[in-house]
Amino acid sequence: MSFELEEEESFEHTLLVVREVSVFKIPPRSTSGGYKCGEWLQSDKIWSGRLRVVSCNDRCEIRLEDPNSGDLFAGCFVYPGHRESAVESVLDSSRYFVLKIEDGTGKHAFIGLGFTERNEAFDFNVALSDHEKYVKREIEKEADEASDENHINIHQL
Repeated sequence: MSFELEEEESFEHTLLVVREVSVFKIPPRSTSGGYKCGEWLQSDKIWSGRLRVVSCNDRCEIRLEDPNSGDLFAGCFVYPGHRESAVESVLDSSRYFVLKIEDGTGKHAFIGLGFTERNEAFDFNVALSDHEKYVKREIEKEADEASDENHINIHQL
């Protein structure tokens, strides 16, 4: 999975850093209703480290990184309008989520993500929502600029 700059140069904005999160191997979804973190065993914890939420143009990236080296453990891309397919809240806790991670070749897996503190999970949700609002504003701004070009300004005559 490549998190490097694409063909056109873009800026990255870090929206959130959480120093310690836990990642779990999770069983397949048992119901169509959603995942329950109560079904995840502590023995299924596969990793712990730093989480960064980064805005890259219209895409948001959730990066799970080693806190010492900065090496990437896993990444989750959140594309505009597709947040629910990439990040899903669990049914039985506000501190746990399910992430869809991809390896860049089309393969994906689902992992459990757990925050130690409820306020960190809240901040995670806010960062994702803020990014969605930013993308929506940018799209609306571009649409307004395009419609302005199609109108004649009679006040400059």
